[in-house]
Amino acid sequence: MGDKPTIAISHLGCEKNRIDTEHMLGLLVEAGYGVDSNEELADYVIVNTCSFIAAAREESVKTLVELAEADKKIVITGCMAQHFQEQLLEELPEAVAVVGTGDYDKIVNVIERTQLGERVKQVSAEPTFIADETTPRYRTTSEGIAYLRVAEGCDYRCAFCIIPHLRGNQRSRTIESIVAEAEQLASQGVREIILISQITTNYGIDIYGKPQLAELLRSLGKVNIPWIRMHYAYPTGLTPDVIAAIKETSNVLPYLDLPLQHSHPEILRAMNRPWQGQVNDAVIENIKRALPNAVLRTTFIVGFPGETDEHFVHLRQFVERHEFDHVGVFTFSPEEGTKAYNLPKQLPQKLMDERRDILMQIQQPISGNKNQQEVGKVVDVLIEQENPIRGELIGRSSRFAPEVDGQIYVRGEASLGSIVKVKINEADAYDLYGEVVTA
Repeated sequence: MGDKPTIAISHLGCEKNRIDTEHMLGLLVEAGYGVDSNEELADYVIVNTCSFIAAAREESVKTLVELAEADKKIVITGCMAQHFQEQLLEELPEAVAVVGTGDYDKIVNVIERTQLGERVKQVSAEPTFIADETTPRYRTTSEGIAYLRVAEGCDYRCAFCIIPHLRGNQRSRTIESIVAEAEQLASQGVREIILISQITTNYGIDIYGKPQLAELLRSLGKVNIPWIRMHYAYPTGLTPDVIAAIKETSNVLPYLDLPLQHSHPEILRAMNRPWQGQVNDAVIENIKRALPNAVLRTTFIVGFPGETDEHFVHLRQFVERHEFDHVGVFTFSPEEGTKAYNLPKQLPQKLMDERRDILMQIQQPISGNKNQQEVGKVVDVLIEQENPIRGELIGRSSRFAPEVDGQIYVRGEASLGSIVKVKINEADAYDLYGEVVTA
C-alpha cells in the first residue's frame, strides 16, 4: 500500500465532540498515520461537525466548502454526519466518507476503505458506542485540563433539542472505567478534570438502575487531581446525597452548571421539561443553603414559540432574584425533526435578539459584582497560557470553567499547567487581574 496519508482534523462543536476528535486522533496515531495540525499539508481532512442549531451547521458547512475548494479528501464525522448522511455525500463530491456519532471508533477502517476507492457511509442508525479508558486518545486541550466523558446520549426528549436523535439514548461507563481513565490523566499531569455527558446528574441509571453520581464523585475523590468539575447538573438530580458527596470530597469543586432553559412553568411544559416545572426557586434556594460557597452557572433559551411578554418578565425577575455567577443566553433555533419546529407562535428573530440582550444586560452587573468580591483575595489559579508580548500568564480559578466563563490575567512567573496562588487586584464584568504570590 506504500506510505500512509497524513490526516488533519478540523474540530467544530462542543466538548463532547472534542473527546471524539481526541479518540480519532489516538486511533490514527496508533495505526501509524501521520497526524498534522496543518490542514493545508494533509492529504485527508476529517471534519468533526456540529448540528446543534442552525448557526453551528452553517459553520460546519462553511468549513466543508472551504476544504472542498482546497481539493482535500474530506471525511465528515460528528453530529451533522449523523443528521444528513446521504445528503452530504450527494452535495459534496469531495467527501470520501461520512461517519456517524457512534462510529468514530472505526475511523482507521474507514480511511483504509476510502484508499481502496470506496465512498464510505459508516453510520449506525442508533448510536450505541461509548469509548472507555482502553480507547487510544490524543489530548488537544492545554496541559492542565482534560474532559472526561461519564456517559453519552440522553433519554429526555426536550422539544427544542435534536441531540438524542443524533447521539442516541443514555449509556454510562462504569465507575471503575471512569476512575481508571482519571488515574491515567493524573499520571499525565492533568490538574483539572471536567466530567461531561448530556445529563451528568442522571449518570449510571442505565447500568446501575439508579443515578450513581454521588458514588462516582466519592470514588474520584481518591484520585490525585486537585480539581474535579461537573458540567450539566440538572437541579432535580442534585439530591441530598449528591450535595453531601460534593461537600465531603475535597477535590470536587462546588461549581454547578444548571441548564435551566427557562423559569416559567408554561414554557417549561411546552419545552417538554415538566419535571422541572415548579421546583426552580425552591431547588436553587436549597442548593445555596446546602452549598453556601457554590458557584452557579446556567443557560436560558429566549424566544421559545409562544413565549409572551409575561413569560419573559418572569424569566427576567428570576435572573434578578437568584444572582447566578454566570449566565449564557441563546435565542431559540427551530430544528427540523424536533417538536418545537412546527409549534405555532414562532417569534421574530429581532424580538428574540432584544430579549437576549435585555437578559444579558441584567446579568452583566451581577457577574461584575461577583467578580468585584474576589478583589483582595488570594485564590488558586490553574495557569493555561502565556502571553509573552504582554508578559503575563492567563488562567482560571475554580470559579471559572474553560471556554464559557471568564479568565484571570496574571503577572509573575509560573509554569503552564500548574496551580499557583494569585492575589486578585482588579476585576471587570468578565475577567480578573492579579499577581503570583511568591512563598
